[in-house]
Parts: sequence; structure tokens; C-alpha cells
Amino acid sequence: MKFFKKYIFPAVYGLLVYFTVRLLHDTDVSEHFWERKFYINAVEITCSIFVGYMAIWIFRSLFRYYDKRWPIQLKYQGVLRELFILVGANLLLVNAIFVPMDMALHADWPSWWIAWADVADINMIPTLYAIVYYGIARSSIWLKAYVDNKVQLEKLANEHLQTELKFLKAQYHPHFLFNALNTIYFQMDEDHEGAKRSIEKFSELLRYQLYDKQVQVPVMQEIEYLQSFIDLQKIRSTDKLKLNVGFDKKLNGQLVYPLLFLPLVENAFKFVGGDYQMDIEAKVEGDQIEFRVENSVPELKQAPQKAGGIGLENLKRRLDLLYPGKHSLRLQKHDGHFTAELKVRYER
Repeated sequence: MKFFKKYIFPAVYGLLVYFTVRLLHDTDVSEHFWERKFYINAVEITCSIFVGYMAIWIFRSLFRYYDKRWPIQLKYQGVLRELFILVGANLLLVNAIFVPMDMALHADWPSWWIAWADVADINMIPTLYAIVYYGIARSSIWLKAYVDNKVQLEKLANEHLQTELKFLKAQYHPHFLFNALNTIYFQMDEDHEGAKRSIEKFSELLRYQLYDKQVQVPVMQEIEYLQSFIDLQKIRSTDKLKLNVGFDKKLNGQLVYPLLFLPLVENAFKFVGGDYQMDIEAKVEGDQIEFRVENSVPELKQAPQKAGGIGLENLKRRLDLLYPGKHSLRLQKHDGHFTAELKVRYER
């Protein structure tokens, strides 16, 4: 293949240019190629082959110059610049060889005929083939530049998303710490042993958050984490709280991103009131995990989505980043109750 590209193809290129020029010219003047004098055809074919070798050598030299002189970037200005230089060099070559050859072989013709009839074909056809050759030869370079550009853009976008996710996580941790420590603070005045158990529970919760690396985990880990959080919150809650928790036994190895359900539960404990009713449930429906929290609220309280603060806003942004087009979050206040329902499409 290398032998063909280096030694055979330039000759084929020159002959292709020659026979195309010959075809157009003979058709225009009603002349037959095979009826012309042999030495004229021989000289023209020899010059065409020579031009083919020279043209390919010039083109490849220009390509090396382009790659060394200018960085590969997928911009139309760069393509036009390269093409302009290549076409200009090609025109200089064909005019330096073909025009003198044509004038020498047809010295008996009127000078005006040579100038206007042949020169147009001599310039137009090689230029078209040079453009075609450029497009084919440089296509791999521009494809590589396109792929590299797409990869770079995706890398930058991914780094931006990871940075934002880390920021959201860092933003949420102080929020969680404040609420958990506040719970233990009130417990210490009345139940020292209970406070110790709460601190132990709190350390388990904190460890889970600290070692989360924004990768998916089995949903049972989330459920266990959530159950520990609920146990911690129940300590501070009033005795009037009527809490119902139900987790589907089918929830096991499904993969989800961590800390998605916690803000909804935390929000419910924060705003529960009225008849102090709270229901927490999670189940599998098809390829989705459905998590639902409903709690009663005091009549004078505003809807939690207006006062949820960092928790809910943080959750909405994380869902947009982690589950684009694969989740739904519904927050609704009705008849003294607030309902939060989250559906995410899980991976097996």
C-alpha cells in the first residue's frame, strides 16, 4: 500500500487530470484523441505524469508544513487558509508545465486560441482535482480534530458537573451537621445515655456521607442510612408523632446515587405539625424507584417548598445533573398535608 501511494498513485493522479482535460477539450472541439499525432500524446502524457508526481509531492509537503506551523483546530478559517495555499501552489505548477508545453506542441495555432481555449481547462481541471485530493487526504486530520474537540468539550462539561456536584455536597454537609447536632444538644439535657447512642448513630451517618464519592450505590445502603437518620430524628420528635415507615422488600441491588431521599425526610421532620402524621415509603415500580413522604403541617405554615432552604433546592439541582430526563419530583400541599414524591430510573 505504501509503495502504491508513493510511486503509483502520483502517476495515476497525473493521468486522471490529463484524460479529464483531454475529454472536455475533445468534446468541445469535436476532436478524437486517437487521431492525434503520437508524439503529441506522448509528450502530454509524460508531462502530465511529471505534474502528478510534482503535485503530490507539493501537497504532502504542504500538509507537513500545515501540521508543523498551525495547530490542528476544527475551524473553517483554517481549512480555507490551507486550501488557498494548496490551490495557489497547484496553479503555479500546472501553468509552469502545461502552458509552455501546449504552446510548444501547437506552435502553428493562433496564439489567441491557445490562450483562451486550453488555458481555461489547464487551470480549472487540476484545481478541481487538487480540491478533491485535499478533502480526501485531510479528512482524517479534520475528523481527528473534530473527535478531539468533542472529547475536550465533554471532558470540560464533565469536570464542570463534577465540580458543581462536589459543591452541592459540600453545601449540604453543614446543613446536615447543624440539624443533627441540634438534635443531640436537646437530648443531652434529659438523657445522657440516649445522647451517647445518638452520637454513635450520628457518626455512622457522617461516615457514610464522608466516603460518598458521587458514585452509585445499592439502594439498600440508602435505605439503611435513611433508617438510621429516622431513628435519630425520632429522638427529638414529639411523642404525638405518628410515624409509618414502609420499604418494599424488592428494594435490594438497584443502583442509585446517594443522599437523594434524605432531604425529603429531613424536610418532613422539619415541617411536621397539625395532627403529627408522617408516612414514609419506598417501592419498585417497573424500572423506577418511587419514594414518597407525606406529613401533616400546621394550617398557618407555608408550603415547605417555599421554606425548605438548602435541602430541597440542593436536591433539585442534583437530580438535574445526575438524572437528566430520568426523574420526576412532585411537591404538593393539600388538606393540611404536604406530599413529596420522587421517582428515579435505576440501574441494575
